[in-house]
Amino acid sequence: MGSTLRRQKAADRHLPLTSDAASPWPHRLMVAALLLAAVNLRPAITSLGALLEEVRAGVGMSGTVAGLLTSMPALCFAVFGSLAPRLARRYGPAAVITAGLGAIGAGVAIRPLLGTTAGFLAASALALAGIAVSNVLMPVIVKRWFPTRLGPMTGLYSMGLALGTASAAALTVPVTDALGGWRPGLGAWTLLAAVAVVPWLAVQRRRDGGGAGGAAAETAERPVRVVRSPTAWALAVFFGFQATAAYVTMGWLPQIFRDAGVSAGTAGVLLAVTMGMGVPLAFVLPRLAARLSHQGPIVAVLAVCGLAGYAGLWFAPAAGAWAWALLLAVSNCAFPLILTLIGVRARTGPGVVRLSAFVQGTGYLISIPGPLVVGALYESTDGWHAPIVVLVVLMLGQLTVGMIAGRDRVVEDEV
Repeated sequence: MGSTLRRQKAADRHLPLTSDAASPWPHRLMVAALLLAAVNLRPAITSLGALLEEVRAGVGMSGTVAGLLTSMPALCFAVFGSLAPRLARRYGPAAVITAGLGAIGAGVAIRPLLGTTAGFLAASALALAGIAVSNVLMPVIVKRWFPTRLGPMTGLYSMGLALGTASAAALTVPVTDALGGWRPGLGAWTLLAAVAVVPWLAVQRRRDGGGAGGAAAETAERPVRVVRSPTAWALAVFFGFQATAAYVTMGWLPQIFRDAGVSAGTAGVLLAVTMGMGVPLAFVLPRLAARLSHQGPIVAVLAVCGLAGYAGLWFAPAAGAWAWALLLAVSNCAFPLILTLIGVRARTGPGVVRLSAFVQGTGYLISIPGPLVVGALYESTDGWHAPIVVLVVLMLGQLTVGMIAGRDRVVEDEV
């Protein structure tokens, strides 16, 4: 009797919202919760990039440590993201995301108040840990609550990510100027996390819905060893290559344009266009991908756009700057595509949890050296041709593994 009760309580932590045909509000609540959570998963990173020089001066941070700080997101995503499956099994995905948003808000609020480099790094790690576990579990939430609407809901989540990224990049400096310093300007983003926690707390109070039998069966399923799946590895490498391209774009694209003679202001606008175009594209692309049995054609189109953008940066970076920025914006939509693939390449909830953790953890580890290698090549060759060659090679690799990941199969059948 006791063991049955314990199993039932464990299952209840994984229940979806009550599905009441007479009341659409539970699902509307979850839609709002998903969107607000997604918007919060990047401002802690992109807001810091806009104020890195001021932060370094304010806490006495060396250039070497600043380089470490820019590499922290990928490292923390890999390390803390690997803990998400265990936490989700024990507490439920929604509870872990709620706690993750709390960690984001706390880390963002605390780090501007600390006057030492070590304290700033520790608070940043707290925020990044919250982002990491939420990154992994958001596709799980989509799969569990909206199994018949994977495309639209993944599109909404991806749009929220792009919106948060672009908003923090564009608004942090004006907010800092309005508030009179980098500390309140950087800490202001904690208010966004505080707002996002509210609907997730409401989600926690609505765990009394039906479907306990299905949830219990899902919770009791045998663990999926995704490390044995070729599709899981293809997804992980695909994720790593696209993350590398995205980090290089965010970190170095303005410098490429400036070295070609584009003004600093215009270079910043070009980066904003590249990031901002991801908002509508991230909403549309997952809807299309979810309708296809093989997503290889989408992978190919994104890769061709990326290769064309790199060719433009090689031959005429200033003359066609707007075209190259738009092409790279399309290419960067490999990220919402892979979020969709994580949802459709696993059949069960536990499968999605493990696949998401494996793909994102391994992928972020793969992406760590990329921006550092590009920076080293740029410094050693005093130009952008060698780094662009590396990006082209990575894009060809992304195309290859993406075609494998796009095949119509699920990891449970492979393992």
